[in-house]
Amino acid sequence: MNTSPRRRTVLLALAATLLLSACTGVGTKTDVLQRTLYAYSAAVRWNEGNIDNALTFVDPEYLETHPIKDLDRERFRQVQITGYYVKGSQQVTETQYAQRVEIRLVNVHTQAERSIVDDQVWRWDEKTEHWWLTTGLPRIAETR
Repeated sequence: MNTSPRRRTVLLALAATLLLSACTGVGTKTDVLQRTLYAYSAAVRWNEGNIDNALTFVDPEYLETHPIKDLDRERFRQVQITGYYVKGSQQVTETQYAQRVEIRLVNVHTQAERSIVDDQVWRWDEKTEHWWLTTGLPRIAETR
């Protein structure tokens, strides 16, 4: 294909603009959701007894009505997460996403392993363009 130098320059500038906007942009709501879910799972898996990273994903409104207790912090210090497996998920509405996760954990004192099911509901905050976990941290004291 024989194109003029000016047309080639315009096409290259257009392609560069599209590429840069794709790289620097936040992405779609779905892209942000997938990155959020991955980052949250990493924060839970690699907690090493510190739940502060995972708490940054929890909806501030939820935390206001359900503040984290010292007992819950201590429970997280006593376990090591050994598995985080999404068992099902669905887009409930355009601004709400739900997933069921199996979390395997080991008590660091007894080395006993068990699993829990964490039913999560995430909501999209249009103002901050952020997905928030509306169901709080996994309830590791409960078994199902």
